[in-house]
Amino acid sequence: MEFPKSIYILAKFLVCFSLTSFSLADHHQPLSLTQLVQDVHRSAENISRNKFRHPVETLEFFGLKPNMTVIEILPSSGWYTEVIAPFLRDEGKYYAAHFSPNAQLAYMPRRLREFEEKITSDPNLYGKITVRHLNPPHEVIIAPPESADMALTFRNVHNWIMADQQHEFFDSFFSALKPGGILGIVEHRALPDATMEAMRTTGYVTEAYVTELAVAAGFEFLESTQINSNPKDSTLHPEGVWTLPPNFRAGDIEREKYAAVGESDRMTLKFRKPLD
Repeated sequence: MEFPKSIYILAKFLVCFSLTSFSLADHHQPLSLTQLVQDVHRSAENISRNKFRHPVETLEFFGLKPNMTVIEILPSSGWYTEVIAPFLRDEGKYYAAHFSPNAQLAYMPRRLREFEEKITSDPNLYGKITVRHLNPPHEVIIAPPESADMALTFRNVHNWIMADQQHEFFDSFFSALKPGGILGIVEHRALPDATMEAMRTTGYVTEAYVTELAVAAGFEFLESTQINSNPKDSTLHPEGVWTLPPNFRAGDIEREKYAAVGESDRMTLKFRKPLD
């Protein structure tokens, strides 16, 4: 029996629609980290950075579990939020310690607004997110005292050094974490002999100084990993770390060279708030 051509067209459309619908993330169902980093709610640009940022391996190293209370420190546009918040949605709690609307730098309130628009655009995906403002010395309470299991910060420490507020930031994390809570840090790694002046201007920080800051706040060092290391990065660039992708601050000057280097060499450090 031969069916009309219109029937074939309709059938083809229904099959394609079904496959497309199936491929979209069912945001009512929990997703693993591996699924989330590749999920359709993430832009192609953000997904392309997985190879440099290693989100699954990094979060597993820190010990992220779906029933934790987690604070992401200054999530900016929410690259990691796209992974962490949905992972915690059903069993855990996510705090975003973001910029303050009262911050002096013009881009900070704008970035906060963009972040808030993002997380409210799909409540089925992100769930209920609590946004707190982190703006030392005026706003430093980023969660109820000793309530969080984990605080995570990605490529932020150099900014606090530039503002000469690094100790205040680390103190706020210590206050928010419960005894035994984990502080996970990813940061651009300077050469071991880098000066403080270099750390204030290049965006790179020595591993020893980050450890010093954490210990001074009361944390104990647990372990490190080379998940986010990049031996191609000499760290000596005309525009500091921003010479490399994704910024390419030097424009077209030796762009291919810096593209070949990839994103920065990064330390990945794990600390704990003592139990005592």
